[in-house]
Amino acid sequence: MYSEKFQKFIEMWQKDFAFEKSLDEKICRDRDGNPIPWYTYPAIEYLAQFDYADKKVFEFGCGYSSAFWAERAQRVVSIEDKTEWLKKWQKEFNYQNLDIRFRDEGEEYENAIFSDNDKYDVIIVDGKRREQCTAAAVKALKDGGMIILDDSDRINTSQEYKKAVSTLKQAGLLQVDFYGFCPMNCYTKTTSLFLSRNFDFKSKYEVQPINGWGNLWSMQRKTRKEFFKKLEA
Repeated sequence: MYSEKFQKFIEMWQKDFAFEKSLDEKICRDRDGNPIPWYTYPAIEYLAQFDYADKKVFEFGCGYSSAFWAERAQRVVSIEDKTEWLKKWQKEFNYQNLDIRFRDEGEEYENAIFSDNDKYDVIIVDGKRREQCTAAAVKALKDGGMIILDDSDRINTSQEYKKAVSTLKQAGLLQVDFYGFCPMNCYTKTTSLFLSRNFDFKSKYEVQPINGWGNLWSMQRKTRKEFFKKLEA
């Protein structure tokens, strides 16, 4: 038998995080059906606070994150290396500011970031050849921007990730790790942000941080007290 408090915890994951639906249906969407990245939930909530209206985003690895960024950023370029996934995402995502491109062979993949001779405010390394992609990302990062390395906890068993993180640190970027659960997985992982030392993205809100999913401090004091009384009864 579950205690009432533990049952409330389960309900929060079911309703606020839509975690049960994400696991069972293998989708990355929040409780309202909005697309979210396959990053850890703490990383998603942190990233969702900022205003990206004038930002350019580049992704090594296409997916629900592409839609997440397209709904926020000025322009998104996403690289996909599997034709079946390319067709799926092109059919599913209909955003005028999202450019999904196919890149497959060797250096063609990481060098895709240089195709437009542009710099990017946000670069996500979440596909293949992560060591090479981080090196390319450093060169294509706009001043004041950030690089996101997902699944960064693999550094503990992978030389590729060790080299990728080393490249980012040698570039003088500040590493911030977000540990926790993520959509679709029943285990934890880590998403790491590597921030420029003059990183200063503006928040969409008057204060930061805002109340996260399932946070009681979004309630008024009286409502919080009533909530706790019910649990302790």
